[in-house]
Amino acid sequence: MDEVERKAKVLDLSKNIVREVTLPQVFTEEYRPDLIKRAVLTIQSKRLQPKGPSLLSGRQTSAESWGTGRGVSRIPRIKDGRRAARAPQAVGGRRAHPPKHNKVLKLKLNVKERRKAIRSAIAATINPNIVKSRGHQFSEDVELPIVVEDKLASMGKTTEVEDFLKSIGVGEDLLRAQKRKVRAGKGKMRGRRYKARKSVLIVVSGDEAADNEDTKLIVGAKNLPGVDVAYVEALNAELLAPGTHPGRLTIWTESSISKLATLER
Repeated sequence: MDEVERKAKVLDLSKNIVREVTLPQVFTEEYRPDLIKRAVLTIQSKRLQPKGPSLLSGRQTSAESWGTGRGVSRIPRIKDGRRAARAPQAVGGRRAHPPKHNKVLKLKLNVKERRKAIRSAIAATINPNIVKSRGHQFSEDVELPIVVEDKLASMGKTTEVEDFLKSIGVGEDLLRAQKRKVRAGKGKMRGRRYKARKSVLIVVSGDEAADNEDTKLIVGAKNLPGVDVAYVEALNAELLAPGTHPGRLTIWTESSISKLATLER
């Protein structure tokens, strides 16, 4: 049976519909939140840094046991004193089971599973129920996916990008991302007091603009809270599903949709 082609309306910078574009088959991929979660956790594990003490920690001491006949326990004690050392069960002794610096922290994922997770996360971006369940807010007249002309990549000012996002009906999501939440726990004292929210993801094609004009959009959008700009060639599960939660509100340029159809994932 032939698969039904899905169409998407292409908007210009004034929110006018200029034409329609055929969506690639990747947008009809099966929804697999379990695979998406595993793919995101695998990416996050690559940023973990091993930590642990030296193998000789707590052992470099002059402590020796006094032996029997002194009416005290036979644990090692430092020379010229009676303080205990080296023994893990004594005050001042070494740790019994410290963190191991050679512990394997990086998770692995099969190539086919990773590719299917990316395809599934891409398909989840056009499902309004999944996008809204993730917390994104947008106008009722917004049709997913949001496809825009390639001129979007030439916007280099933050005010231009912000005004455009508000004009197409996703301004409420920008306001949602501005509200910061105080982190629970001791992380407040360690330089990460606030938890930032993710907002719109703008996907562009790496070769859609000449003279590196696509980098203008990266500069123009970097000061908007929660807004990310990514190349379609470098999409991963964490960009499409931050925090392992699929359904990120995504804006595609016309060239990125065309390039997505040619990519093998």
